[in-house]
Amino acid sequence: MGFNSLPFLLFFVAVFTLYWFPLREKTKAQNVLILLASWFFYGYASLKMLPLLIGATVAYYGLGIWIRNCRSEKQASWISALGVVLGVGLLLYFKYFNFFIESFASLFGVMGLQTNWRTFDIILPLGLSFVTFKLISYCVEIRRGKIEPETDFIAFAAYVAFFPCLLSGPIDRPQFLGQLHKTRAFDYDTAAEGIRQFLWGLAKKVLIADRCVYVIDPVWENIGEASGSSLLMAALLYTFQMYTDFSGYSDMAIGTGKLLGFRVTRNFNYPFFSTNVAEYWRRWHMSLTSWLTDYVFMPLNVRFRDWGKMGMILAIIINMVLVGLWHGANWTFGVFGLYHGLLFVPLILSGAFAKRHKLKDGWMGLPKLSDLGGMILTFLLVTIGLVIFRAESVGQAWQFLSGMAHLETLKGFWLFFLHPDFRTKTILIVALMAIEWWNRSVEFPLVPMKDYHWTARYAIYLGLACLLIMLWGKNLTFLYIDF
Repeated sequence: MGFNSLPFLLFFVAVFTLYWFPLREKTKAQNVLILLASWFFYGYASLKMLPLLIGATVAYYGLGIWIRNCRSEKQASWISALGVVLGVGLLLYFKYFNFFIESFASLFGVMGLQTNWRTFDIILPLGLSFVTFKLISYCVEIRRGKIEPETDFIAFAAYVAFFPCLLSGPIDRPQFLGQLHKTRAFDYDTAAEGIRQFLWGLAKKVLIADRCVYVIDPVWENIGEASGSSLLMAALLYTFQMYTDFSGYSDMAIGTGKLLGFRVTRNFNYPFFSTNVAEYWRRWHMSLTSWLTDYVFMPLNVRFRDWGKMGMILAIIINMVLVGLWHGANWTFGVFGLYHGLLFVPLILSGAFAKRHKLKDGWMGLPKLSDLGGMILTFLLVTIGLVIFRAESVGQAWQFLSGMAHLETLKGFWLFFLHPDFRTKTILIVALMAIEWWNRSVEFPLVPMKDYHWTARYAIYLGLACLLIMLWGKNLTFLYIDF
């Protein structure tokens, strides 16, 4: 039941109607509705895994209260550590257990040792990574004294299973619980902003991400027969596809939250305007990178601080490898993380890692040439990384990248602009980048529309609606659902 499907529309209209009419300003009743709607939403997507979601919620609700009631700091630390181990254990079992079995069996095979190890029929629960990170941070934040444990089970369970963010984020921290205790009155301006953000996310998904599938997938299915220019085209389009698909989902999730009176964590901040990789990761999947920065990188950086810059390099490489492996059980994800970790090395050594670069308009409001060069280089480095990310194996990634490196690649690449289908995608992507550039100071590009005359607003809405209807495809799934 994706955000861009008819079942979700019917589901949300029912929830929205009950939420704001019979239950208006009835906080506890609204929370019950959110919880039941979230469990229904998850059950619709993966009914067999619903008991796991409920069981984990009950367990961590109890752990939070247990941490508060501990008689000593040492005991509280142990219980908090138990919460971390339980969350990591869920990830290791459901996401990586078979991967470990296959990897060790392959290793023993290389050593000439025969094994009869077999993998298990383990179903990966949807949204597991997002839920476990919420639960782990809940225990850690209580242990650090930043929040009090939640005593209202309904509110806690609604936070864990909040349906707009349940399957693909963003990852809201436990401070989100405060919103569940406030009286929520319908606000027209917030709801209108939510609709605009949902519409913007849907436009990115339908107009760009879904259109790129038909070009990218055939190339990946025939890497050995594809020309270097075809591979380059597929790699560049995949970078835009991943961005518009995932940021589109995040915008729809945040917009849905606003329609219910909630402020969900921002997940993207125009990452393709980054002038180096460090800045890119501050702007891309921000809820994940900030989570790992707080709970992994910073503790490691403190532990390795006596090693100076080498300690920081080690901490960032470990952090980025975990970012990669968080996405799934495949060596390609580990290599993807290692690749990005190594890209940080020159930034740390030069001191550019900690600097924040402010973008300024150049000629006619366009990017300054110095900034544009950094953006293009960063984009190309990210594209190489996403080839590794997309590949089924390290060998396939190497085959793709080596095929893309032929001298004829750039010469043949320009021929694609003569093809009407590719030209249409290029126009849409350039339009997207232009709109985002000139609206980069706001959360999403349609924010300024609130100040437009109503005729201009509805003309834009109508134009977007016509484009969506004309280009609506059959690809209703989101790429990040798999992670």
